[in-house]
Order: sequence, then structure tokens, then C-alpha cells
Amino acid sequence: MAQIRILDQNMINMIAAGEVIERPASVVKELMENSIDAGATKIIVSIEEGGKNLISIADNGCGMDADDLSCAFKSHTTSKIKDVSDLRNISTLGFRGEALASIASISQIKAVSRTKNSSQANCIEIDCGAEADVTPCSADYGTKIDVRNIFYKLPARRRFLKTANTEFSHITEQFTRIALASLRSVDNETLTPANLGLDMTLLHNGRESLRLPAQQTIRRRIADLFSREISENLIETKNSERGLEIFALLGRADTSKINNKFQYIFLNGRFIRDRFISHAIKEAYRGCLEPNRYPVIFLFIKMPAENYDVNVHPAKTEVRFYNSNLVHSQILGAIREKLLSTNLDTEVKLPEPAGRSQQITEAMADFFKKHRPSQDQRHFNFPKTSSAARLDMPPAKTEQFSIDDSQYTQKFLQIHNSFIVTQTHQGFVIIDQHALHERMMYENLCKRIQAGKLESQKLLMPESFELSDAAAEVLKANSQLIEKLGIELVPFGPGTMAIQAFPTLLQKADPLEFISDLIDLLTEKGTNSEPQSMLDEVLNMAACKAAIKAGQSLTNSEMAQLLADKENFESTGRCPHGRPTTIKFSIAELEKQFKRT
Repeated sequence: MAQIRILDQNMINMIAAGEVIERPASVVKELMENSIDAGATKIIVSIEEGGKNLISIADNGCGMDADDLSCAFKSHTTSKIKDVSDLRNISTLGFRGEALASIASISQIKAVSRTKNSSQANCIEIDCGAEADVTPCSADYGTKIDVRNIFYKLPARRRFLKTANTEFSHITEQFTRIALASLRSVDNETLTPANLGLDMTLLHNGRESLRLPAQQTIRRRIADLFSREISENLIETKNSERGLEIFALLGRADTSKINNKFQYIFLNGRFIRDRFISHAIKEAYRGCLEPNRYPVIFLFIKMPAENYDVNVHPAKTEVRFYNSNLVHSQILGAIREKLLSTNLDTEVKLPEPAGRSQQITEAMADFFKKHRPSQDQRHFNFPKTSSAARLDMPPAKTEQFSIDDSQYTQKFLQIHNSFIVTQTHQGFVIIDQHALHERMMYENLCKRIQAGKLESQKLLMPESFELSDAAAEVLKANSQLIEKLGIELVPFGPGTMAIQAFPTLLQKADPLEFISDLIDLLTEKGTNSEPQSMLDEVLNMAACKAAIKAGQSLTNSEMAQLLADKENFESTGRCPHGRPTTIKFSIAELEKQFKRT
């Protein structure tokens, strides 16, 4: 007896739904994309109980007549491709013809649609694949699809759904992606997110959750979807080269996150996830952000459809680039260039006084306002002894100096032998002396090593050290890197080597300690690391060891020189490890705290 049988079409659709429809948010994504493909300018999404009870999508798109409506929910029916050649030039968000059939196989559907040139609308109802006839009805032009009781005939799948709030959070995420998605070219010069022309509303249990009017600016829409803080701290960059157009809004370090959830990447109006692009973003922010943090970024890419394949995954969030190296290098270069040319100094925004402390502050301010001394009462006779002398403290270390083309005025001091405080025209800044010097050392090392190996100097007395066979193998495997650093190592007996020469830029570092740490780093990274990545790790370590240390007392001339050298670098806001080097305090923030505004 035959064991192999042909599945009926509805069973095929239910199995396909497992790939296309993961949860209610998947339904929202597919239906909203269909609305956009239909030319809608207004979309209303209504949700009940996180989409478990109802998902309703209404739009003012081109609509469908009776024949199209009866055909739309059948498997692999689509208006977006006609032959194989169309698969090489897909410009619509949907094209497979799987989504509607999959949704109809696992829920109860009522779809009402009307074309603009028709006097009546048409309606169709489907119950888990059981399709009724199309009937005329009354409705405005466009399409409205109600999806009720998702997975109600598949209790095992329905049990996997989370709480209503959790499912609604996934729906909100899909809504957000589509609200930001499209990108178009205007006069072949300016890149603009095109879906900003959509009027979009999201309702949950009858209450308005999001309302995005048409023609918003990109920053305004980001502020509505996320926060004003994120929107105001984005750096804009544009690039167009070799058929690849890039428009990006880059988050500063102080808005970074603990995961990459806030990295939104769009390709020709489609939200995508791509490991090559994610790696390019990570590399672009290298040294501008701490290693365990992820930047906020909104990246819009436009390129010819024939240069990538979107037909690689049912959810269509993954694509395959035919020249992924070009995409990686273009995005990396555009973002990196903008970050390095931008002042990334951290600006402090002090919190508003709150609670009882605020009431006390306001009461004190009101008291002094009412009891302000007269003009002749404002002169007080204090002892001539300075406050520093009265407190039995040495006077603060200050000095006046002049630096050409500098933002700094002529006053500075060192505190706790670790930080330098200096006045600017807008307020004052606090500088981490180690982090700043480390950044400048790193930039110098990178510049020198690009021109060739680092300059080195012979040691008067070679310094020897013992090493294991494994360590010797590590040094041998990385001999080219060590030579590029300007380090000369020679055998000095059984299990012993000697340092003959050491880089002049690292003269403040201890050679033996540096070699020991270098061996540990090379051993940890192994032989599978990319050469450039390995070199960068080594230069990071070298800059850290050669830089001024926290707790190191500096003379006035040394502080003046450090501040003067800072002006010779384009970007010193972050150390190579991503920590801030400089924190700015504005006069306005201080006046607010002291109730002077």
C-alpha cells in the first residue's frame, strides 16, 4: 500500500504559515506591506488583545475588484511578478503570494475592498481556508482586512503566544520598522525616507498608541517613535558612490544601548538584518564606543535591485548581496569618516532638582529675593587670609598660558592627579588625562604604522625574558606584526629571548611588561583573527601603556602641552576603548542648578 500521499492545499498553506506567520506581528507586517504596495497614503492598524482576538488593517490604496478579491487569498497568487525575469528586479515589499493564503489558513478573515473607479465594494469571508463567495457591500475605496482568532484551530501554536502586552510590543516594533522604512532619491542628490509621507495610526483595545501624521521630518518621526533625546543626538551623514546611496543618522556614545535592537537598517524601503552591515557598523564605531555597547543608528541604503537577492527567506528580512565586500566597505567608510570628523565630547545635562530638595532650593531662592541687601550693604570685610589658607590646604595649581587657535582660555588646574579642569568660552570641561593622552598616542601610532614599521631604538642593555614553547610559537607566528611594531627580539639562550630594540613612541612603557602582555594578547586572540583587527588590538594596548597614567602628577607646562596637542587631532572625544576623554559643562546648566535662570 502506498505510504506517500499528496497533501491538500489548505494543509500546505497551514504548514507554510509556520514559516511566514510566526505571531500576530507577522500578520501586521505582511498586511501593512501589501497596503504600501497598493499605493496607500493612510493606514490604520487596530489591535485587540495583542492581536490574538483581532488584527485590522485599513488603507486607502488602489483596492481590488471582485475577481481579484476572490483570487487574492489563494496560494501563490500575486500581482507583483509575472515571470522569472521579474525576480531579478523586485521593487515591491511583497511578491511571493504566500502571505494572504497562509493567514487565511490559520484564522478567520473578513476582507472588504473597493477600487477608486467602482461604485460599490466587495467582501469575502474565510474561516481557516474555508472560503465563502464574494458578495457586494458598501465601503469607502481602499482595502480593510480583519483577521480574528489567529491559530484558533491550532491550539499548540496558540499556546506559544505570549501575553497580550508582549505580543503588542512585537506589533509595535513591526509598525515602527515600516514607519521608518522607505528611502528614495530626490533629484539624484538627496536621500529622503519616503514612508514619511504615510499617515499611520496604531490602536490597541480601542486606545490610540501611536499617531504619525504624514510629511513628518525624519527626526520628528524618530522622536515620536522613540524619544526626543535620541532624535536630538543623531549625527546625519550622506554618501553616494559606485551605485550605492547611503543616508544615515548616527547615535552618539551617550545614547548607546546594551544590545543592537536600536540599529535599524533599510534597503530600498525594506527593513533588513545583515551580518556584513552589522559588522561594518561595529567597525565604524570602533574606538568611539565601549566594546560592550551598541550604537543607535538609522541606516538607509539605496541600490539597484539587480545587485542583491531578496528571495532568500520567507520573512524577507534577509538579503544576499552580489558584492557584499563593496557594501561593507562603503558603509564602513561613510560612517567612520563622519564619526572621526565630528566632535564626540560628552556634554553633561544635569538633572532638574526634584522632590523635597527642589522645594528647599526654591524656598531659599525666594527668601534671598525678598531679603536682597541694599547697594551699600553688599560690601563685607573678610580677613585677608585666603580660603585655602584657612582650610590648611595648599593653593590650587593654576597657570596662565596662551595656545593659538584653541577653544581653551588661560586657566586650568589638575585635580586628584587624574583630571584636568579647564575653562572654555561656553563653560568648562573636565579631561581624563590618561584617556585623552591614550587617544592621541593611538592616533599617532596608527599614522606612523601606515607609513611603515614604527621607528625603534636600540636598548643600551638588552632585556632578557624566559618564555615557554607555546609562547615562542606565538611570537614566531606573529613575527611580521612584531617587526612592524619596531620590536627586535633575538634568542638569548635555551628558553630565553632578549629585547634588542623597542619603539621610540613607547619609550614610557616598560619593555618586558609590554612583551609579556603582548604574548598574552596574541595567545588570547589566536591565529584566526583578522590581521587588521589584531593590529588594532595591539595598538590599543600600546597606546594605553605609553600614555600618561591616572594618578600621575603633571607640571603646568605638561598640562599646557597636553591641551595644545589636543587641538592637532580631529576627534579626541573617546579613548581607543570607547570611554569619554572629555566631559563638557555649560554655563546654562550651572545657572539652572544655582537658580540663576
